[in-house]
Amino acid sequence: MKTNAVTPSAWPPALACSCCARGPGAALSRRGFFTGLVAAGAAPLLAGMPAPAAAADPECHRSSLADLVPAADVEAAARQEYLQLMQEAKGKNVLAAADDPQLERLRYIAARMIPLTVSCNERARAWKWEVQLLRTDSLNAFCMPGGKIAFFSGILSKLKLSDDEVAIIMGHETSHALLEHARERMAKSGGTSMGLRALSALLGLGNLGDLAAQAGAQLLSLKYSRDDEGEADALGLLLAARSGYDPRAGVSLWQKMAQASAGRAPPAWLSTHPAGPDRIREIERRLPRAQPEFERAARPDRRFPAAG
Repeated sequence: MKTNAVTPSAWPPALACSCCARGPGAALSRRGFFTGLVAAGAAPLLAGMPAPAAAADPECHRSSLADLVPAADVEAAARQEYLQLMQEAKGKNVLAAADDPQLERLRYIAARMIPLTVSCNERARAWKWEVQLLRTDSLNAFCMPGGKIAFFSGILSKLKLSDDEVAIIMGHETSHALLEHARERMAKSGGTSMGLRALSALLGLGNLGDLAAQAGAQLLSLKYSRDDEGEADALGLLLAARSGYDPRAGVSLWQKMAQASAGRAPPAWLSTHPAGPDRIREIERRLPRAQPEFERAARPDRRFPAAG
């Protein structure tokens, strides 16, 4: 599947976002900030796309348990928390500037990937997609319900990620949102009302005035099951491949993540994403499915240097 890229210069200025992790730059950890503005760049693309075919990829299958928690409620709650967090994040001066090369890189990759999401989840057509980069040393990234994507600069610079590896992370995290794993987890934890009351706690969004108090990974305390992780890996590889990024980068990415945690506590992102030889072997097993998609995809017309 081919997709036209939208240049980041066409987008309005970004706002803010973040997540959580441990490390010297983790003053903002402990909660989620999702931000940027793919919204203005991606929304026109999605609005002009034809409706997806009825038969989606098997990787797009979603659990019926998610239906127990209204998607609109989850997305509205996440959006409300996001707006509050945005204000605090701006005050901490940790948001990358709109012309930051690494933020431009993230938005370029996202603009190639976002048009592909509608064929997997029709709700993605109406999501206000946003992307932001936080300038902290934390190794972290996420995509929240409703298409709120955030990367911490530490995961880009410390791991020296290539564009292909960035796309693998973005595809994986976006897949959690598309497969509505958060709704599924919330349903399993007690149904709609309890799930919605627990949303802030699960996402680390409480005590907004205490942003810098702790470095605990509250957002990522929403641990997905091993099955969820496998599903996000499978769909994420396809999203990256169809966006024109080599899915074989999934192997090198997880090798780097394993090295980053060798002999010490794992980075926050890795703490809820089981790594190791088994995961790498599983990704290698999936490559025959994803690699042909990469071969057919249009290649990116821009490549970005790794973060310094």
